[in-house]
Amino acid sequence: MLNKVKSEFTSIFNEAPLITRFAPGRVNIIGDHTDYNGGYVFPTTLNIGTYIAGSSRKDKLVNVLALNFNQQIRFELNDIQHDTLHPWSNYIRGVYKVLLNKGYQLSGANLVIGGNLPQGAGLSSSASLELALLKLLDDLHHLLLDGTEAAKIGQATENEFVGCQCGIMDQMISAKGRANSGMLLHCDTLQYEYIAIPKNAQLLVINSNIQRGLVDSEYNLRREQCEQAAQICKVGHLSELNIDTLEEFESALGALLFKRAKHVVSENLRVLELAEAIPELDWTKISNVMRHSHASLRDDFAVSTRNMDILVDIIDTALAGQGGVRMTGGGFGGCAVVLCEPNRKNAVINAVLTEYLKLTGLQAEVYECKSVDGAFYTNDSSSANIANVVASKVVSN
Repeated sequence: MLNKVKSEFTSIFNEAPLITRFAPGRVNIIGDHTDYNGGYVFPTTLNIGTYIAGSSRKDKLVNVLALNFNQQIRFELNDIQHDTLHPWSNYIRGVYKVLLNKGYQLSGANLVIGGNLPQGAGLSSSASLELALLKLLDDLHHLLLDGTEAAKIGQATENEFVGCQCGIMDQMISAKGRANSGMLLHCDTLQYEYIAIPKNAQLLVINSNIQRGLVDSEYNLRREQCEQAAQICKVGHLSELNIDTLEEFESALGALLFKRAKHVVSENLRVLELAEAIPELDWTKISNVMRHSHASLRDDFAVSTRNMDILVDIIDTALAGQGGVRMTGGGFGGCAVVLCEPNRKNAVINAVLTEYLKLTGLQAEVYECKSVDGAFYTNDSSSANIANVVASKVVSN
């Protein structure tokens, strides 16, 4: 993909690009719908993502070609407007808008963008695009951004310009992820710790190819329900509660809001359990924790689908306890994530390609992945040891 992006740039603009940059997509191994509740997540980067080639211009024109859509757009830096005809371009426009609003000095640019993340699969193609562009602009204009600031700019792009009220997890892992590691991230304080994923653990991402529906409306509804539950429980975020404290509010919450809050509180604990189990490759614990995570997303948070449940059950059977599987992402389609013994890989792939098609009529796509460095990762990137802090906080609340 990188060579294609570079060659297209040269063909269109009659010069080689000055800079090329890459930002990875991500898969969240565990911790869904905990991010905007001030909780804990455990994502890792993927070796697929977004590539961007660019050169600066002397004027204020930004000229962008998106290879995946075969579309080209232009806009002036002094007139950045939302584009309903080319929705992908709003992530580009939004990054520029947020940077300019923060006082960064920018000139125009010629850009070519291409990626190999499946669209709409929940692997964070939008954050990958934002961080690839931010890294290119950082180097092109000597902005001196650090990874955390870049992640905040990417989140602001979505919250303030695109109109998606996402948390910061996707941008943080795309910016600051480390190869062969997951990131145990506290989404409220942005403290994080790298947890090594042993080499003899196989990471698979299975795109269900379920036609996703109601994602935006249901996502926003779940956020509203969580906010209502937090107000009733008199906390800023649901993640400030533990199970015992939550149960004291069960009658006040009512059945529906209690189930939503129960998912968030229990999922936080599962994130910590999995982060502890992965370095030791405790497959029994990994299998159980990921199975319970999926059940909670299905039953308490109600964001799974029948076909996703079928996919997860097929994989869980093929793993035979030598790995874990769960749906990942916002829900209503998207991907399942698998962490397993390498010798279970072929059994999982064969089961997915045969049983899933037979039972649902859908053809899944299997990605054998490894984690890579984020766009802003450096060897001196520091992380706090938050595991003990997190554990004591959750237990004591």
